[in-house]
Amino acid sequence: MIRIVVRAANSEDGGEPHEFPDSGPVWIGRDIACDVQLCSELVSRRHACVEFDGARLSVQDISANGSTLDGEPLTKQRRDAGLGALLQVGPFELDLWAGVKPQGSHAVDRRRRIHHALLDELDLVALERGRAHPDALRPQVGAALQRLCAGEPDAEALVAQLLDEVLGLGPLQALLEDDEVSEIMVVHPESIYVERAGRLQHTELRFTDDASVQATIERIVAPLGRRIDESTPLVDARLPDGSRVNAIIPPLARRGPCITIRKFQRRPLGFADLVRTHSMSIEMADFLDRAVRARRNIVVSGGTGSGKTTLLNVLSSSIDEGERIITIEDAAELQLAQQHVVSLESRPQNLEGQGEYSIGDLLRNALRMRPDRIIVGECRGGEAVQMLQAMNTGHDGSMTTTHANSPDGAARRLEVLCLMAGVDMPLSAIRHQIAGSIDLIVQQARLGDGSRRVVAIAEVVGIDEDGRVQLQDLYRASPPRDGGEPAFRPTGHLASFAPLLAALPQERVP
Repeated sequence: MIRIVVRAANSEDGGEPHEFPDSGPVWIGRDIACDVQLCSELVSRRHACVEFDGARLSVQDISANGSTLDGEPLTKQRRDAGLGALLQVGPFELDLWAGVKPQGSHAVDRRRRIHHALLDELDLVALERGRAHPDALRPQVGAALQRLCAGEPDAEALVAQLLDEVLGLGPLQALLEDDEVSEIMVVHPESIYVERAGRLQHTELRFTDDASVQATIERIVAPLGRRIDESTPLVDARLPDGSRVNAIIPPLARRGPCITIRKFQRRPLGFADLVRTHSMSIEMADFLDRAVRARRNIVVSGGTGSGKTTLLNVLSSSIDEGERIITIEDAAELQLAQQHVVSLESRPQNLEGQGEYSIGDLLRNALRMRPDRIIVGECRGGEAVQMLQAMNTGHDGSMTTTHANSPDGAARRLEVLCLMAGVDMPLSAIRHQIAGSIDLIVQQARLGDGSRRVVAIAEVVGIDEDGRVQLQDLYRASPPRDGGEPAFRPTGHLASFAPLLAALPQERVP
């Protein structure tokens, strides 16, 4: 079954639904013979077609006028679309569904009616203000919901869902308790995705409406002293268990409030786990373990969701218990096992536009706190200058991450970040600073099958004849063949500090 809801762009109207019992193709265009006819000169006679193979919904644009899918231009190639995807054709917006229907208006209206009746019966704002924890409110609110839902055909399930929506995180509650789920993504109230084993999966879970999604966001950010509204429509926060939350609402999010939750690992991983899951070889694990113990400065590079923070956690496990470690992050994610760890977290502006403390501010302060090592969760701005200075002024063995697709790209990105700081320093001096501060760049990648691997380890060896930062590959990973495991191979080049590593006692890296 394919279901397409059509409405005029930017219209508040719910739209006209079109349902097709088979899997398509469903033709969209101006011609009267199309399954979904859109009357506009901006729409081609046969503009696009939609198909569903039982697992994936796909769209192909064949027009001369063009269209977009979730804001990205469509080409002549067929492209996968998520359930609830937004297809824009001329002056029309089309919500695409397949296999499952969005909640009917009757179900939504019923939930809204019960929710409003609950607000009339209980002053939830006063109750929450008077008690320390939402768990204390659950018996009273639960009893009220049972009375209001009496006689409903699915009363027990409805009470549980509304109770979570009123006092907890709604349908996200069960996903947060599922250890197989690593990431949760709310696209809009009727479309929630999760990541399991590196793969995105659509769920059957739903919020009642946009208001319930926004209420959940506010419930997350309020205890942290942050806000989300039209003047501040995006926010980063964390849950009590440490999971990282990003939320964005209209007017920035056109289709309604969106939530992305990266779940906190309950058990920190170690080198053994990465070797067992083929994220690196035994030899690479031993090399990186020794490099950390030898106090080499390391940058972990990779794309979004590639596992940079996880790898940084694993590397930090090799730091000696006798060292003083200071961690600096935007949202606390690092899970260091050592006892002597000072964790610092940046803070945005308050309601009056004051009180902001950036990563750079915390780095400058950390240098006065007698650190042995400094670990910065991510360098994404001008704080890269302070990080390089820390690495170059006696704080050997410091580590950070950055977004880049290769070790060479990471070196180039650090140059750009330093220039963003607005320091009066020529590019040549910045490059010498990078070459003199960083020892290793470890490249992490997320592959097409969802797995995350260390695909390269490179040493920063100096400045080449063109004045650029020069790297030397030490290890490279080859793509797996015929469904087998990847091959991790040394390049044959030894690190310049190899004698120092060889002198260290071998740790128990399997």
